[in-house]
Amino acid sequence: MAKKIKTQIKLQIQGGAATPAPPVGPALGQHGLNIADFVKRFNDATKDRRGEVVPIIITVYEDRTYDFVTKVAPASDLIKQAAKIKSGSGKPLTEKVATITQDQLRAIAEKKMPDLNTKDVEMAMKIIAGTARQMGVEIK
Repeated sequence: MAKKIKTQIKLQIQGGAATPAPPVGPALGQHGLNIADFVKRFNDATKDRRGEVVPIIITVYEDRTYDFVTKVAPASDLIKQAAKIKSGSGKPLTEKVATITQDQLRAIAEKKMPDLNTKDVEMAMKIIAGTARQMGVEIK
């Protein structure tokens, strides 16, 4: 019989650099999970993604066991990496902060594809282009 799910916790943690400090410790501690065990398992699973923000969904079961699924970095972080900027524009409609090419857009869309609700690269590119537009990043 399948385990009964108690809750799901969604966090964004630096890959390979989780610590028991907030936000990890308090989020897991309130559900009675072994924080040190989670930190070790997460860091081992994401050691190749060091320095990248890794969204994670932790499924906590009634018997205090857990599973976690890592996702691809947020689209905004991938766009900032491609454009080599620290942050998006405060006024994205009037102030453009950077430019990315169609090839860079396609690469981001292909990387982000598993987390998007489409199987078509062209549609994924439109989704990522919308995110870039709201950040003040132009696409050439």
